[in-house]
Amino acid sequence: MSDREARVVDQVEKRLFVGGEWRDAASGAVFEVEDPSTGGVLCTVADAGGEDALAALEAAHRAQPSWARTAPRERGEILRRAYELLMERQEDLAVLMTLEMGKPLAEARGEIAYGAEFLRWFSEEAVRIEGGFATSPDGKSRFLIMRQAVGPCMLITPWNFPMAMGTRKIGPAIAAGCTMVLKPAHQTPLSALALAGILAEAGLPEGVLSVVPTTDPGAVTEPLLSDGRIRKLSFTGSTAVGRRLLEQSAGQVLRTSMELGGNAPFLVFDDADLDAAVDGAMLAKMRNIGEACTAANRIYAQSGIAEEFSRRLSERMGSLRLGRGLDDGVDVGPLIDDKARQKVQHLVDDAVGRGATVLVGGGPGEGPGHFYRPTVLANVPFASELSTTEIFGPVAPVLTFETEEEAVTAANDTEFGLVGYLYTRDLNRALRVSENLETGMVGLNQGVVSNPAAPFGGVKQSGLGREGGRVGIEEFLETKYVGIGGLV
Repeated sequence: MSDREARVVDQVEKRLFVGGEWRDAASGAVFEVEDPSTGGVLCTVADAGGEDALAALEAAHRAQPSWARTAPRERGEILRRAYELLMERQEDLAVLMTLEMGKPLAEARGEIAYGAEFLRWFSEEAVRIEGGFATSPDGKSRFLIMRQAVGPCMLITPWNFPMAMGTRKIGPAIAAGCTMVLKPAHQTPLSALALAGILAEAGLPEGVLSVVPTTDPGAVTEPLLSDGRIRKLSFTGSTAVGRRLLEQSAGQVLRTSMELGGNAPFLVFDDADLDAAVDGAMLAKMRNIGEACTAANRIYAQSGIAEEFSRRLSERMGSLRLGRGLDDGVDVGPLIDDKARQKVQHLVDDAVGRGATVLVGGGPGEGPGHFYRPTVLANVPFASELSTTEIFGPVAPVLTFETEEEAVTAANDTEFGLVGYLYTRDLNRALRVSENLETGMVGLNQGVVSNPAAPFGGVKQSGLGREGGRVGIEEFLETKYVGIGGLV
């Protein structure tokens, strides 16, 4: 680790952030944070348990009444100050993220800017929470509609976007007047701890946000979800874990929002601009090393252009440089851990065993770290595991279709429905296919859909609710109706 890298890691607080204070875990336990590019240890972080989680909840519960009464403008100004601090420290925060997660530095810089934008967006939404007033149909009473903070929230974020997934939840919660307990992924706790420090510096009152990293998620989440003081759960992660959390949330009838797994189809029709389609596929597949729920998981190319599209995509994928994310000129960093790399290799081996052809890549990188070479597979059978499993790696399987109906049927043949992509120059087809795709989002002639100003979320088993956009704050607000009589 270079002197600069050591400085960036050293300046982050490694203890739990509970009730506005940095403290050790009650048990004294710590865990190691790994650099996925080397397999070495970056540092140790306090490892929270149930006692720590309940202390964080108690702090959130105590702070909730006064925080909900805080002027919307003040809540917005805190978010705005935090946005400015994130952007001022973008370079150091990007280095920190690359060290703990592995993505290339340029992508980490982009995530800091993207994550900061959620704070700016919701700083502006805090003063736009509206209710309503109406006369009853019989004219005998009046309806007053209030919007109020849900209350203390449990936020659970994944490792693949360690800053943006935090700000995407924290931003609207702060704007709405909710207190929070955040459990970041144990693989990437440093970005979340750095964010907690920045929010405190921006003036967030004690107890409004606590951060409790842990290697035992159940020990932290179960006591909170069974405690009546938590009123909302917001989770981003796998569908399997989301299902279990929904079951646990049922006991207290919690408000929940779930951003779960994806199996995104990427449709390229024979009238598409192939250069644009390849550019879009590179973005949709290789953003974040393919470790994204929005990643193009199944690429369908119409038969007339499938061979040429595959050739161009293979050239682009084969030209990418694999290496440590902090090194100059690196395009593709390591996967998060060896388990992830083994999963990717299994999926490739299964497809090849069923008749797929490796056009480029197809195996792990050399040397230490959890690297996997950018891979393109052609002639991938519809029955392969690649067609049904979220890959979460730099592997692009290309499948072929003949008709629009066949493409849409194949795209919808999944339990997931987060995002779909399509490339065509036919306006009628673009609108028709966009309507027929069973997804919460569609990228039409573009390979990236994520934007803080737009609602993000899926249908079917890809989740519940939306994050971002004007509707993002709705997840953290309750609607109260007051009936007013005696006004006739």
